[in-house]
Amino acid sequence: MPKQISVNIVNVVASVNLNQTLNLNAIVKAFPAVEYRPEQFPGIVFKLKKPKTANLIFGSGKMVCVGSKSEKQAKKAVMRVVQQLKDRGIIIKGKPTIQVVNIVASASLGEQIDIEKAAYILERTMYEPEQFPGLIYRMDNPKVVLLLYMNGKLVVTGAKTEAQVYEAVHKLRKNLIKEKLI
Repeated sequence: MPKQISVNIVNVVASVNLNQTLNLNAIVKAFPAVEYRPEQFPGIVFKLKKPKTANLIFGSGKMVCVGSKSEKQAKKAVMRVVQQLKDRGIIIKGKPTIQVVNIVASASLGEQIDIEKAAYILERTMYEPEQFPGLIYRMDNPKVVLLLYMNGKLVVTGAKTEAQVYEAVHKLRKNLIKEKLI
């Protein structure tokens, strides 16, 4: 019977374009609790409790939403920020363009991986155990980077959809079994 694979989405990063410029000082006046230190960072840090995210807002009308646990949650967070801006008199003309740019997930295959052997067999890997205990594996399809550890745990980064995360983990496991690496 195959081992149970557990996958946990840790962070979804979404890039947003409001297609207009914003007056950051007006936003700070409307929301005194936001963080804005232009001498240190050119954007506003607008935190939400639900969904728990940090949303970086720039004068160019661009935003970055980090910290959500799903694509749906990232979109919900962006729409909530936009609605709160509108509710406090900040004019948002159109609908934001939202694009997921990176999904980071952790997973466990539930069994040991022979990463020394994997470093030789799998293509596009990097393994320098004196510097980092994990094997870095660049998968072509889907285009993601996986960090593999001997204990069967791994990190997936660079996915653009949640489906890509699951596809990468299952494809990796299948390949590891085929090559007798787990």
